Amino acid sequence: MNEKLGARKWLTFIIAGLVGQLAWAIENMYLNVYAFYVSSDYIFIPLMTALSAVTATVTTLLMGALSDRLGKRKAFISFGYIIWGVSIILFAFFDPHKEYSFIGNSAMLAGTFIVILDCIMTFFGSTANDASFNAYVTDNTNTKNRGKVESFLSILPMVAMIMIVVAAGFLVSRGEGEEPLWLIFFLIFGALTLIAGVALLFIIPKDDLKPNKEEKYIKNIFYGFRPSVIKENKMLYFILIAFTLFNMAIQCFFPYFMVYIQNVLHIEGGDFTITLGVVLVLGCLITVAVGLFMDKIGKNKVLIPALGVAIVGAIAMFFSNTNILVMISGTVLMAGYLVGTAVFGAKIRDNTPKEEAGLFQGIRMIFAVMIPMVTGPYIGEALFHINEHTYINEYGNKVLEPNNFMFIGVATLLALTLGASIFIILKEKKNGQEA
Repeated sequence: MNEKLGARKWLTFIIAGLVGQLAWAIENMYLNVYAFYVSSDYIFIPLMTALSAVTATVTTLLMGALSDRLGKRKAFISFGYIIWGVSIILFAFFDPHKEYSFIGNSAMLAGTFIVILDCIMTFFGSTANDASFNAYVTDNTNTKNRGKVESFLSILPMVAMIMIVVAAGFLVSRGEGEEPLWLIFFLIFGALTLIAGVALLFIIPKDDLKPNKEEKYIKNIFYGFRPSVIKENKMLYFILIAFTLFNMAIQCFFPYFMVYIQNVLHIEGGDFTITLGVVLVLGCLITVAVGLFMDKIGKNKVLIPALGVAIVGAIAMFFSNTNILVMISGTVLMAGYLVGTAVFGAKIRDNTPKEEAGLFQGIRMIFAVMIPMVTGPYIGEALFHINEHTYINEYGNKVLEPNNFMFIGVATLLALTLGASIFIILKEKKNGQEA
């Protein structure tokens, strides 16, 4: 495969990557808020989070295997995005406060249907993005350009988060006495996702992937769990384990980061916007800059410094208590996190057998998303007890207040990741894979 990717592939990465992250940002950041808004009941939030995580993982296992079996990526991505967009739009019509509501004015029924629709949305989102688009990226990149591509893809969640927060600031987080404009919010981002799906029908070239029909479909679903497959791809599983530790470290602080800055450090209003903006934007710019030469100097020469920088950033965040210090420490931590994500993502693709890229996407989801999301936030929360304080959250519940001890957990997990990464690099050198 040529090192140059071409305009159509880059356009596919940009559109599918950014729009997919916008859709996931809505699901991760604002569906919880919306569920509480329509139901006034906290019960739907943990239920929706748990069911969504299970749906995403199971879907990626099933549809990744099916995509490989049929030799199709384009249809799964394009039509997946189209239906994904429709499902986002539909959320607006479960608002019991509005006359256009599908379910009348029943708040409990609205909350129930939002949980169900979230699972449907997650099914099509994971089919299009987690299973098919991720496999497409693996199919259409190689060891000479993956660092650059992964650096770009790794910053998209941050870019999407900034865009969603800005849009929500105008449409959802309105002044006292003003109704949130959920209909417009969901229409804009649902239509954007739908239009992206239609555009990708014309942008993505015709599939040239050979269908994988050597095994029965049901066997392919569990392909990545076979002992023989694990033994044959040991390096891939070593990297996935290291990536799990890495993402556990990130999940230890990231879900609480904005609450910590606002509620604990009392950096609010314009100062909060500037502080968070500086951290995210500089972190993204540093990652893109590193990505430009990552493939040339070797991913391993970037990985260890990135983890070291992230550890320094986590330790510095423990001591940071002003907006200037948070800007500096947060940028260091964010840059190490995003660069590390890019390197791990590229190394996972390098070690994924090209003919079975779809079969491994579900395994990737388990290691990179499900395990870290189930464990990381609870590790962070457990550390809050060291210096325990409580506050009333936006749902009216009394919860533990995040504190700086979560960054000790982050630094510890990153140190374990560093150790695992050194082990991987030594194994690769022994096998003659990467100097």
